[in-house]
Amino acid sequence: MSSNATEIQTTTTTVTKKVKKLKPARKQVKPGEVEKKEAPQTGKEYNIWYNKWAGGDREDSYSNKTKSQTRCNIKRDAGLTRANTTGVKYCCLFFARGCCPYGWECEYLHMLPDPAQSPPDTSKDCFARDKFSDYRDDMGGVGSFQRQNRTLYVGRIKETGTGPETEEVVRRHFKEWGEIEKIRVLQYRSVAFVTYVHEGNAQFAKEAMACQSLDNDEILNVRWATEDPNPESKVAEKRRLEEMGREAIQARMDPRIVEAVRSIRALEEGVELEEPETTEMEEVEPAAKRQRLENGSAELEQAQASEEAQQQSKGLLSADTLESLKYFSEIRKRNGSAAPPAVAPKPPPTGLGLADYGSDDEE
Repeated sequence: MSSNATEIQTTTTTVTKKVKKLKPARKQVKPGEVEKKEAPQTGKEYNIWYNKWAGGDREDSYSNKTKSQTRCNIKRDAGLTRANTTGVKYCCLFFARGCCPYGWECEYLHMLPDPAQSPPDTSKDCFARDKFSDYRDDMGGVGSFQRQNRTLYVGRIKETGTGPETEEVVRRHFKEWGEIEKIRVLQYRSVAFVTYVHEGNAQFAKEAMACQSLDNDEILNVRWATEDPNPESKVAEKRRLEEMGREAIQARMDPRIVEAVRSIRALEEGVELEEPETTEMEEVEPAAKRQRLENGSAELEQAQASEEAQQQSKGLLSADTLESLKYFSEIRKRNGSAAPPAVAPKPPPTGLGLADYGSDDEE
């Protein structure tokens, strides 16, 4: 008896489990709380294109970067904003950096990019920033729209263990921003490559982990990774893009058209298509469908007959009037009254029609 009661209790608990609803987004910082600190510049010339000093030592520019004062926490900071009601599909850049002071009043989304939804514009990133035709020299910034990049370069990692231990640390910090496909760590070089399944998650993670630290209080250098020179990875990426395009096209097409094209292609190539296995339910369905069609056709004929009767009753003349007209026509036929003779049409005039008029010179 007690075992049955415990089973009933467990089933009721599993059934009554509620789905967690999103709460309004919290304000990550207060206005004016974050102090803007500028790193000492080593360059002597100011580059107006990149909006920074140029001419200094490259390593000094990376080492002089200051650690970010804020960091996003998805479990604590994600929530509903005005964008959920207005229909905006882009994420908040300051939310990704952990310093959005607006919270639920923000005009952008305070959540991770949804992989199920395609981006509204492929020439923009998930923060609605315009992409460029090519990458910057330092592989930073928004990125390029000519290549779908899902891999991040993570530099300046402080390694305190073996390669698998460093990979576990990198995975633990970067999996918060989306599903990771693979991680490659270059041991003794303080470098890791993180590849996400979706490009939007990589864009979000690049901004969320810029100038952050892992476990050893380092300042990470997160940039876009260059194209993998491995031929196998190039072929795999090309195959993946073709498969994505094929799935997107099939999702927008009628499945009957897709099946017809497959059958035509099989006939041209002389290949027999494998017929799907029919189950008992599928064998019963045609008979039931035929019966429904027969019943529907009988009902359709009855409806058409009733509609014709209604149209006759709704004419300009009533049924009694039509009957009386038929009666008078029969009497007229019996009396032999002939129809009025038809008048022959006048022949068309010949010539230009000027002979009927007199001239002024005639007397």
